[in-house]
Amino acid sequence: MRKILTSILIIGLGAASCTKVSENVYDKYPADQFYGSAKGADVALAGVYSQVGGNWNGVGYAGADNGWYDLNCFSSDEQVIPHRTTGDWQLDFARLYQRQWLPSDLIIGNTWAWLYKSVYTANLAIDQLTQAKADESKIAEAKVMRAWFYYLLIDDFGDVPFYTSNNVTVDKIPQTKRKDVYDFIVKELTENVDKLSETKGGVYYGRFNKWAGYTFLAKVYLNAEVYTGTAKWTECLAACAKVTSGGYSLHPGDIDATNPVGSKYYELFGDKLPDDETILAIYVTENIVSRNIYTIRSLNGANGLALIGFSGWNGTIVPKEYYDKYDANDIRRKQFLVGSQAGGVTYTADVSSLDNPGAGPNEGIRNIKFFPAKPADGSGESNDFPIYRYADILLMEAECNVRLGNGAAAKPFIDQVRVRAGLSALAGNPTLDNIYDERGFELNWEGHRRQDMIRFNKFTLAHGFVPAVGDFRKLFPIPTSALNANPGLKQNPGY
Repeated sequence: MRKILTSILIIGLGAASCTKVSENVYDKYPADQFYGSAKGADVALAGVYSQVGGNWNGVGYAGADNGWYDLNCFSSDEQVIPHRTTGDWQLDFARLYQRQWLPSDLIIGNTWAWLYKSVYTANLAIDQLTQAKADESKIAEAKVMRAWFYYLLIDDFGDVPFYTSNNVTVDKIPQTKRKDVYDFIVKELTENVDKLSETKGGVYYGRFNKWAGYTFLAKVYLNAEVYTGTAKWTECLAACAKVTSGGYSLHPGDIDATNPVGSKYYELFGDKLPDDETILAIYVTENIVSRNIYTIRSLNGANGLALIGFSGWNGTIVPKEYYDKYDANDIRRKQFLVGSQAGGVTYTADVSSLDNPGAGPNEGIRNIKFFPAKPADGSGESNDFPIYRYADILLMEAECNVRLGNGAAAKPFIDQVRVRAGLSALAGNPTLDNIYDERGFELNWEGHRRQDMIRFNKFTLAHGFVPAVGDFRKLFPIPTSALNANPGLKQNPGY
């Protein structure tokens, strides 16, 4: 992917250098020839994938500040950045956790703008590849990417503007019902997933292959009842079975003294994620492609300096009630830092305040799940980010079986995840609460928690510093900027 992105830069520079149009041009050839070639098709796709990696100004799925990841993670119960008594950190993050967001909030506007820029880029790629009669697998890949952006949009915002051709102005894009966009997503996936490459890793590391496509389809079916009112548990199981046929397995969780967090399990969150479990990842190399700030953003300055060689930002914490649910023998508990730490820092589990006057400098449990991989510096680390991995597939299979009334069939799936974490198998068949908790233990800080809380009817309940809220908070508001740009849009109820 880095090579593909480099190719885009080279082509862009070449195009910019051609200013004397009367001369013969030797560095260009017709689009229908270029995008129809294997390299040209990859350039079109790389333009779409370049939107996924996290970067500044709210761009990307995960990796930097003030974008999709922050919107969806801080609005859950798994993490929060409190305002500090030292004056650090904007109140937006604490307000997300407290579910007090407004249509004018920066993070909401950033997420909306990023997703619609991504839809536009995907539409462009699909048009370029279709006009050039490119390989059908490449056209299918672009369509799956576009469907993925629309999936993220309906998950956050419900009824959204929908368009598949860029020949329309923003003020004329119609707002489409969530169910209708859901139907479009399912149709695009069922028509295109089997056309995707079956290659795992290599040039398809960080790209939608067939197995990533079926994982995406499984996630859509998993949340179908939320989106449409009709459950699709059986369909979700069938999509999960397709992924399993791709040969995935859980990565080992053995003790590893050479790993900074003490277990091979944490290789899943380092540099170049292992192919046995990783299904879809964001490729990151700090200061070159994207970024990953999550451990650096969490650590206190002195603790970061002692632990990783540069100062942390003293930001993100893990709420105590979330941490307390972990079993003391769970290897996944090792990602949390509480009590006395390197650098003479002592983190307290209790937090006095999130916003007024805010938390003390060392209040709050910290997280080193993404322990910085080199190259790294004070602005980020090179850890790749797992969008989808096989542990999620197993937990989806467990959940769907329980919801279909087959707890005995669900047990082996959840037990695999528990045993890998150093825990015993469940004594009996799992309940939905068992599965909800296990998803929280396994997938925390990976962008799934808000969606899970909504599906399990937990999202509006009180927790920590947060009172119970109305059901309208299950959707974010349409940003004020979008309403101003398109008078035809209708704001979500409650805002």
